[in-house]
Formats: sequence, structure tokens, C-alpha cells
Amino acid sequence: MKYYLIVGEASGDLHASHLMSSLKKIDEKAEFRFFGGDMMSAVGGTRVKHYRELAYMGFVPVLLHLRTIFKNMALCKRDIIGWQPDAVILVDYPGFNLSIAKFVHANTSIPVYYYISPKIWAWKEYRIKNIKRDVDEMFSILPFEVPFYEKKHGYPIHYVGNPTADEVIEFLKNYNVSFEDFYANNSLMADRAIIALLPGSRRQEIKDNLPSMIEAAARYADKYQAVIAGAPGIPRDYYRQFTERHNVGIVYDKTYPLLLMSDVAIVTSGTATLETALIGTPQVVCYKTPIPKVIAFLRKHLLKVPYISLVNLILDREVVKELVADTFTVDNIAAELGRLLPGKPGRKRMLGDYVELNVHLANKKAPDNAARIMVELLNKR
Repeated sequence: MKYYLIVGEASGDLHASHLMSSLKKIDEKAEFRFFGGDMMSAVGGTRVKHYRELAYMGFVPVLLHLRTIFKNMALCKRDIIGWQPDAVILVDYPGFNLSIAKFVHANTSIPVYYYISPKIWAWKEYRIKNIKRDVDEMFSILPFEVPFYEKKHGYPIHYVGNPTADEVIEFLKNYNVSFEDFYANNSLMADRAIIALLPGSRRQEIKDNLPSMIEAAARYADKYQAVIAGAPGIPRDYYRQFTERHNVGIVYDKTYPLLLMSDVAIVTSGTATLETALIGTPQVVCYKTPIPKVIAFLRKHLLKVPYISLVNLILDREVVKELVADTFTVDNIAAELGRLLPGKPGRKRMLGDYVELNVHLANKKAPDNAARIMVELLNKR
């Protein structure tokens, strides 16, 4: 069968590539065409556009690139019609993908499958109308999404497990590099433990979050070195403007090993918070916003959920400290770091909560489950 996939960022590329591999195991004749990235290309098929040509974040960047966004959207619609896939599979990236879903539903009989739900439970809940109208099947990777969709909105979905948990388990099972080799291979200081910095994957996120992360970590420079997890597509030169006055390391394509080797991490919100917890590294979650007092007010009164990190949302309590908007300060980040260092009571509590998180998510094989259900549904058609 023919599968058309659309992703808009690096994490989507990763998850979609694993889903494609799972589809190939079940459907030997699987063909792929996609808007995606290098990982999807490695699985096989035809890439129409790289996700880097789609990803614009924030009101101003989107406004400045509206012409390009509409051009890409039109190309995608024409390409789907021309190729006539057996299914369109959307991966997160709701601004673009829900528009594609609407077009496919209105103009074709091609089923639309959504793998990794948009976070409408946090904001823009009104999008449930579009999803119920335009998406044939939703494949959820977060357990708390089931009651949100099914009980609150009467929309049945498939919870298939969490692919991030699968990826972390696979990594931990196969990774066997020693601390000494990791340090040597990445030119790190042998006499300093590591504070990992994960400031996000987009330039604006990095610009907003990284300077304060570095300054907070620098308060422990007598025993620790800060090391950045470099994001795909972000050159070293971009990071250098923030690190040139500090002794900060950087590694690329080694986020999981970096977290495993670190005593503690400072992480922006997003999937990285879940990855950090599943690997077992205590963390501080932080995210800088403009006009922090206003954002804090809006968050309190408009955000539909009490937390922004997936760890806290899944366990439905504050496991990791979230320093956002008006609580995002260097002093707060540094203080929370101090609570999580080896021998501190906050560390033991957090690691205990991580065990519970693993019980919730482990051993579900999300891409295999999703692929199996998708192929079964298509065969019934």
C-alpha cells in the first residue's frame, strides 16, 4: 500500500521513521512519499520537502513566511491528489496538518490517520471539531489523552503506547560506552561532572533559554561543566554567541548519551522532559517567555492543563519543577539545580517518581501497535 506522511520538525521525523519501519515489517509492499527529514529518507521512499522548509515558530516568523507556507501547503495538496495514497498519515504539527486533513477529507476518499495528537488538551481545544470532522483515526501516545478525547469529546482513539519510551529503552539496552570514553570522545573535562543543557531545537528557543541556563550552571563550575545537546540543523556558530564567555561544551547527535552521563539537566518543555526522565536524570524544566507577568496570568486563566512538562502531565502531579514566565530566573534555576545534585533529598524523590513514570509507559511498542492497527483498518476498506 501507499502511505503519505507529513511531519514538521525533528521529533516528528524520528517518530515517523520508526512508524515507517514498522509498516514495512507488516506490509512488504509499502511505499512512502513524505514531507519529512533525513531519518525518514533513510527508511526509504520519496521526500517531497524537508521539514526544515516548513518549520516556522512564533507569530512574527509565521507572518513573514506566509507566502512560503501557503506555497508548501498547495504543493502538498497537489502531490497527495497526484499520488493517490492509500492513507495520509499526519504526525503532530497541527497548524499545517489540520489544514491538509480538511482538504483530504473534503476532496478525496483517502483515510486520514493522525499519529501523535496535537496538544489540544492544553490549548486550542476548539480544534476538536476539525479533528472529529476530518481525521478518520487518531493514534495517541499519551495515556491521559484517552479520557480527554473519549469521555470529554466522545471521539474514540487508539492509545498505542509511547514511542519515546520505546526509543529510550532500546538505547539503554544497547549503549555501552564508558564515562571515560564519552568524556574523551567529546573533549570534556575529566575532573568535572556534567550538567546537561537542552535549550530546545529552534533558534528562538535557544536564544531565549540558553543564556540563563548557562549562567545558572556556572554557579556550580567548581565541580561541574555545562554541556549543550546540539539540535539538528543548528550550527556550532549559532551556539558560540552564547558560550564564548563561558567554558561550555557541546555535543551533537548524542542527547541520550549526554543525559545518561549527566548528574542533572536543565531542559526546556517538550518531549525532552520525558526523555530526560525516562533516562533517569533529575531535571529542572524552564521556559522563558516575553512579558512574563502577563504570560503567567494567561497561563493561569487560559491554559487548560496545570503543567507544561509531559512528566507532570502523565503522573498528574508536580514531579519536576517548572520555571516558566515569571518564575523563570537564573536564581530559581540555580536553586532547583542545587536541590537535585547527588546526596540532596530532592534528587531521591524525583528518581522515585521516575520509576512510576516508567511503569506507566514502558514496553508498549508504539510504532508497531500503530502500524498494525493502520494496516488492519486499510485491509478492511
